[in-house]
Amino acid sequence: MATVRSATTEAFRPYAEAAHQRPLRSPSARDRWRRRRSRALPYLLILPAVAVLVAMLGYPLYRLVVLSLQKFGLRQQFGAPAQWVGLDNFRTIFSDSYFWDVLWRTVIFCMVNVALTVVLGLLIALLLNSLGKGMRLLVSSALLLAWAMPALAATVVWQWLFDTQYGVVNWLLTRLGIGDFQGHGWLAEPISFLSVATIIVVWMGVPFVAFTLFAGLTQVPHEVLEAAEIDGATRWQRLWRVTLPLLKPVLLIVTALSVVWDFRVFVQIYVLQRAGGISRDTNLIGVWAYRISIGENRFDIGAAIAIVMVVAVLLLTLVYLRQMVRQEDLS
Repeated sequence: MATVRSATTEAFRPYAEAAHQRPLRSPSARDRWRRRRSRALPYLLILPAVAVLVAMLGYPLYRLVVLSLQKFGLRQQFGAPAQWVGLDNFRTIFSDSYFWDVLWRTVIFCMVNVALTVVLGLLIALLLNSLGKGMRLLVSSALLLAWAMPALAATVVWQWLFDTQYGVVNWLLTRLGIGDFQGHGWLAEPISFLSVATIIVVWMGVPFVAFTLFAGLTQVPHEVLEAAEIDGATRWQRLWRVTLPLLKPVLLIVTALSVVWDFRVFVQIYVLQRAGGISRDTNLIGVWAYRISIGENRFDIGAAIAIVMVVAVLLLTLVYLRQMVRQEDLS
């Protein structure tokens, strides 16, 4: 057997030596062109989308930046040249204590809404995961209807529910004996005003979180849960130590998205203020920028506030993108 192997090796030795001596073929011009084309293809595919975004957002954002660096008022709308003031508008808003009140109010409002939205969305997702097919379809349809309702329509409906004279909430609380809520104005106090706004924002944000987390729950391996159950883990321990760690990437993504969305809340606050609620003690940064620009004709100050809001949203978006990239690296 050793003699046969040695003879076979000697027979193929000239071919092996020739293969080692043969010089490697350098890539031709056509090969290099194909390689460059394959590398450039993804950029060419996204180029139309980038061009549309630049055309739709680039110029308005540029005009907003320029406006925030100028002194622009009612006279400039009739052709008077705007005066270049640099960063004076930003110094004005940063030195205004009301700006910091509005900013902190916006941050706290956003955090409370995000916490409630994620927690309720997670509970509903767990409920969907445990329901039967028929009940799951019914609950999903209700969530989908709430999600599909426009923000303006949903806000008007909730406004009428909390109406001072004809609201169902006042009538129901009075009938239940909780207190005398006849004629109670929910929009007249900052805390109750923001509580009503929180109910609306959370009600509209929960369906997306619930659907997304439910999709993540369907990807949790049943074998892992069964193994934990065999090892004696209770239902709470399986949820806390198995399900939630596996669901953590999805939770981070929906939380980051909810922060971005709730930080930019405008419609709910503005409609409730127009319905008779107080404005100065309930302004969020988006609504305040709009009121200064349109209501007071201080377009330069409003543009500076909008720039601060854009920068904050961009920072939050970077957090979201970082979580997306990290999720791709883990997968």
